[in-house]
Amino acid sequence: MPAIVEADDDGMYVLKFRGAGQGPKALIAELVAGEIARALGLPVPEIVLAELDASLADTEPDPEIQELIRASGGLNLALDYLPGAFAFDPAAYPVEPLLASRIVWFDAFVSNLDRTRRNTNLLVWHQRLHLIDHGAALYFHHRPGSIREKAADKFALVAEHVLLPAATRLADADAEAAARLTPAVLQPILAQVPEAWLAPAEGSTEAISRDDYLAYFADRLAAPRRFAEEAVRAHEQLA
Repeated sequence: MPAIVEADDDGMYVLKFRGAGQGPKALIAELVAGEIARALGLPVPEIVLAELDASLADTEPDPEIQELIRASGGLNLALDYLPGAFAFDPAAYPVEPLLASRIVWFDAFVSNLDRTRRNTNLLVWHQRLHLIDHGAALYFHHRPGSIREKAADKFALVAEHVLLPAATRLADADAEAAARLTPAVLQPILAQVPEAWLAPAEGSTEAISRDDYLAYFADRLAAPRRFAEEAVRAHEQLA
């Protein structure tokens, strides 16, 4: 349950609550995946850290929202609000093949579940496509076990991607993106993750460090990239 809020910089943002069901890991995914997309030259709203005063719950009449605000006091995550943006419709807004291929590659790389026809998580703003809502990405960090093993996941769900039919240049997108995402690019992105969000979930002793995430991405980018091969295979199956 995100909220549209006005911050002390007078900007309007879509606030994602740390106290929501999936907890800080959803915010980690939102931040890391969003900034990876930006590093790849994909259009993503500005992402900021937002301090929430839990006392705001005292003026909220809905008990569930009161509980959410109180559980989220402190550092949360917010995205720039895009006034007048409208939901992407693949039938009404054709996407150029290279851009479609870049987005499909990115979503397969970060294992983003939410870019289907049922839930595109794409907005059109000022005649430009924008990628939003990456909290469901990096789902490996919700599961116990070896991170290095999870990096080999081919992400078969790419077959459901809303832009897959237009993604005719996946080989070009793969070569371009894999060369761009160097450790020098990924390390500053991971450095933005607040330390408190990396702590083990309640009832667990397992924590994932920035180095763990970096190792995961390095393994995922190593050739042959199974997720990129799977995206090509899924596109060919459409014919």
